[in-house]
Amino acid sequence: MKGLLWVITGAFAFSATVAEAQVSIDPSRPAAIASILNWKGEEQAKGFRDIEHIFKTHTIARGKTVHPLPAATRQIDPTFDYAGKTWTIEAYMKAYRVSGLLILKDGKIVLENYGLGRKPTDRWTSSSVAKSVTSTLVGAAIQDGKIKSLDDPVTNYVTDLKGSAYDGVTVRQMLMMSSGVKWNEDYLDPNSDVAKAGGSVTEPGINPMVSYLRKLPREHEPGTVFHYNTGETDLVGVLVSKATGKSLAQYASEKIWKPYGMEQDAIWMTDPGEQERGGCCISMTLRDYARVGLFIAGDGIANGKRIVPRGWVAEATKREIDNGTKAPGGYGYFWWIQEGGSYSGIGIFGQSVTTFPKEHVIIVQNAAWPTPTGKELSAARAAMWEGVRVALERP
Repeated sequence: MKGLLWVITGAFAFSATVAEAQVSIDPSRPAAIASILNWKGEEQAKGFRDIEHIFKTHTIARGKTVHPLPAATRQIDPTFDYAGKTWTIEAYMKAYRVSGLLILKDGKIVLENYGLGRKPTDRWTSSSVAKSVTSTLVGAAIQDGKIKSLDDPVTNYVTDLKGSAYDGVTVRQMLMMSSGVKWNEDYLDPNSDVAKAGGSVTEPGINPMVSYLRKLPREHEPGTVFHYNTGETDLVGVLVSKATGKSLAQYASEKIWKPYGMEQDAIWMTDPGEQERGGCCISMTLRDYARVGLFIAGDGIANGKRIVPRGWVAEATKREIDNGTKAPGGYGYFWWIQEGGSYSGIGIFGQSVTTFPKEHVIIVQNAAWPTPTGKELSAARAAMWEGVRVALERP
């Protein structure tokens, strides 16, 4: 697990939502409740836990059976050193507003703790961890023959992009965040693309994110430069829906939730065009986050059936492109790749599903950090991960 401090300057500098692309279910109070980035304290914790009562969502239905997550005979109680003192998991969770921490070793639970008033049955929003689920649905669509090849032009599936800077951009390049289309992902700038994109239907019949993105200019040759772009991950969600003829929620239910045996329905936030947001905001239980990790670690096989092509997981979770930081690792297909072969789905405010294949360990964290990102916040979590590694190595 060493080397994971890359996240301090890497993924968390980029993992935010498109702030205006969610839709309030209370038309009388859209401004007051439509900015997740501004929630604080209890409002934040309650909102992350109960987001389907605040924003419009679609349901990802579970099936009739549940994939078991048995408790290991040996439970762990890690301690670790950070910032000049020794931390327990309880102290860490309290200090860093962690609502759920679950650790699997060989598919069995070795630690499961909750905070911020959360119960095991409570869902929690994913932020950008949803991107990694969207990537997996691309793999499922390829397995189903709905997407012919990662090297197909995106315009084959999202025809409204024809004649734009997306001409010649492939599905693979989209998954690598390397379309070359110019985009400003500055969350503090109210005039940035990430602040303005997809906020309303401006062209009837065209998804609002597609409508915005197709007007942007090209900045780099496709496939040459990594540039984090949340709008394009929403666009990949549109592509999957176009290719399969199904909503993302329905497809995720058919390909993951039902066959793998999630314990509870999940919900997926929608944009103003009623499209689930490919780049953000699936809410699920802590244990179902762990099951997503297990599904990927198990090569995308559910109930004995292959959901994604053979080799897809290995390809999606290896370094496909330099992620633009000086840290080891890189970026796969909407997965952050770390030194040593581990990989993460990551979201702002402390959400993560991190898999260490060599150790057969998955660590899931949900949190309500006081700020979306931060070097100190990321460093504390990396120290906790190292403490887990040491605890698991003890006889």
